[in-house]
Amino acid sequence: MAKGAIRIGVIGCGFYAQNHLHAWKDLAREGAVLAAVCDVDAGKAEAAGRAFGVPFHTDAATMLVSERLDAVDIVTRYDTHRALCELAISRGSATIVQKPFAPAWEDCVAIVEAADKAGVWLAVHENFRFQTPMRHVRRVIDSGAIGTPSWARVTFRTGFDVYRRQPYFYDEERLAIADVGVHVLDLARFFLGEVERISCETQRRNPKVRAEDTATMLLRHRSGTVSVVECTYEARRDPDPFPETLVEIEGDKGSIIVRPGSLMRVTRNGSTTEEDIGSPLRSWTSAPWHVAQEGAFVACRHFLDCLQRGVPAETSGQDNLRTYALVDAAYRAAAEHRAIVPAQWKESLSVASKGRRAQ
Repeated sequence: MAKGAIRIGVIGCGFYAQNHLHAWKDLAREGAVLAAVCDVDAGKAEAAGRAFGVPFHTDAATMLVSERLDAVDIVTRYDTHRALCELAISRGSATIVQKPFAPAWEDCVAIVEAADKAGVWLAVHENFRFQTPMRHVRRVIDSGAIGTPSWARVTFRTGFDVYRRQPYFYDEERLAIADVGVHVLDLARFFLGEVERISCETQRRNPKVRAEDTATMLLRHRSGTVSVVECTYEARRDPDPFPETLVEIEGDKGSIIVRPGSLMRVTRNGSTTEEDIGSPLRSWTSAPWHVAQEGAFVACRHFLDCLQRGVPAETSGQDNLRTYALVDAAYRAAAEHRAIVPAQWKESLSVASKGRRAQ
């Protein structure tokens, strides 16, 4: 796709989609054109259309036919992702889909395979790795300041009432790992590389919740690094760091610690420095949400740049399968009480293709 204006249609105008809508609007100077919005809830669709001055629709297929779009940004419940992705891909639209990728591994593989077959650009809006504090951590690792990482802890622990705005969380079959664990597992990959095996213990600490609200995972990375990845919505902390991710990484020359308040402490060669690595506030963000909101903005900026340059996104569909494989493996590990080797997407694509030929 030639560098220049990218016309974007957003499907989903709910709570979190507002961050995407504002991000695309803010990126107008860089070539993003928010061209249309869609939501099955007519009230939400109309409100977003009027707020952002664009046509609004209640049917995605109608929007794709009636609007001239280069890309579609899908920000809906994940049980709708496969159908909407396949619809957008069938129209030849570059496709961005909110995490989690889809309800099941097979759905994720099918979406990637459809995009691959059609030659359509596909990315997953996995945004924690785009948060300013997490980019700072990665830069320190890449600089060699702490040497080769050998141990890490990546933690998202909060008691914030996530159920108030998303009451459907009470009835999800998969919760903590699928909703926020996917983010911290992706960060573990982002910081430390691919994973050889994963163990997991889950807990349901809130009796009102159907699924797990807490997960503690142990990862052995192919490099030999070991990481502990934690997530819970039932923490009892004061102050509560929501919505920050806290990080500790130890290498053979030093360490990185990200503490509440987005303060990064780096120890190397016997000396320690501390830096404020907080996310900047934008006109439409508000503390403490700005950490997550700004991550959504930076992710959208990355996708826009990749579309303009015609290159894959950092969180392409193929890349995100490796993160989703960790989610699936974590649930298996918890159920089977053993370490699990995460699935490989190339093998899955091959199996899926053989299965269709046999039908």
